[in-house]
Amino acid sequence: MGEGWLTPSHGIMFALLVGFAIVHSGLAALRSRGEKIIGARLYRVLFALMSLPFAIVLIVYFINHRYDGARLWNFQGNGTVEAIVWILSAISFLFLYPATFNLLEVAAIQKPQVHLYETGIIRITRHPQMVGQVIWCIAHTLWVGTSFMVVTSLGLILHHLFAVWHGDRRLKARYGEAFDAVKARTSVIPFLAILQGRQTFSVKEMLRPAYLGVTLFVLIFWWIHPIMIRATGNLGW
Repeated sequence: MGEGWLTPSHGIMFALLVGFAIVHSGLAALRSRGEKIIGARLYRVLFALMSLPFAIVLIVYFINHRYDGARLWNFQGNGTVEAIVWILSAISFLFLYPATFNLLEVAAIQKPQVHLYETGIIRITRHPQMVGQVIWCIAHTLWVGTSFMVVTSLGLILHHLFAVWHGDRRLKARYGEAFDAVKARTSVIPFLAILQGRQTFSVKEMLRPAYLGVTLFVLIFWWIHPIMIRATGNLGW
């Protein structure tokens, strides 16, 4: 690494990630109390109004600074690596946005609720968002190859590992022994519970409209990806 590789953007990105983690996980921790005060729908709207703008800032800043710092490796131009990156990225979205999410609840059209699932992708891993984020980070770190990308990936992974503990803790507090039973039949590490015979895999449960929606989203995102990068570059953050 040459001198001056540790640019201020490294610290700014990590600080933004910590701030997002505090807002996102903090609001999740306060959900039960907040819903009692203002109701489930309004709390969902509050959650979105605080989380989404923060997430947009993170995405824009990341795109505009992804090549900051030291270039640790460079596989760009290698067709095989590019294909691997796109495949891993597509797989990551299948975990990041699993069919266990009720979109009507996410949009607060229906009353948002905390669910205790043990079907679909939860049979593979109890924390699909964490797994999806790790896969996304591996793919993009492989492709970008900069110290800034490494810092970003470490921050994202640390947040999602914390969310594993935090999410289990909240489900335990809400469901008690029922959650203990689900925890005993599932695993955080993908496919571990299935390999150990504690869980079975159901292909039928994976054939749901929500997964078709995710697949279409991945295809659309692949198409607009260059457009989004050019658009964020115009912001100059």
